[in-house]
Amino acid sequence: MWLLIFFLTPIVEMYLLIEVGGYIGAWPTIALVMITAVIGVALLRIQGLSTLTRGVGRLQGGELPAREMVEGLLLAVAGALLLTPGFVTDAIGFVLLTPPLRGAIAERVLARVQVMEATAGIYRGPGAPPGPDSGGYRGDGALEGEFRRLDEGPERDSTQKDP
Repeated sequence: MWLLIFFLTPIVEMYLLIEVGGYIGAWPTIALVMITAVIGVALLRIQGLSTLTRGVGRLQGGELPAREMVEGLLLAVAGALLLTPGFVTDAIGFVLLTPPLRGAIAERVLARVQVMEATAGIYRGPGAPPGPDSGGYRGDGALEGEFRRLDEGPERDSTQKDP
């Protein structure tokens, strides 16, 4: 299905551009495509900053900003569609810029995927240990362990001098 959409979209876009150009002329059609791109990018910037602000707020509140991450991805797709010349891609891009519709799409995407939280490198998905104190985690972000240099084997000590 995606392959069909990939091949049909440019054909539909070219057809619509030719039809609109036949009614209003070539230069007004080009201007219309350029205006939709400029307006779309301006709206994209505003929506992107709003989504980023909400995501940072959720992070500071200790929540996982899953919806904001999906909305950010949808905004990236909207930006790509708005910069692609054509009326169909612009229409889909503007739909993705509409906050209620983008939110509904994000909720549908989140309903289909499983979101797992990771804290300080410890897996927090299903079947994870119950608390942050398991697995050698100290809670201050440090990991305890031992190391040795590979260039210092048992036969060579760092206090010995080279011959």
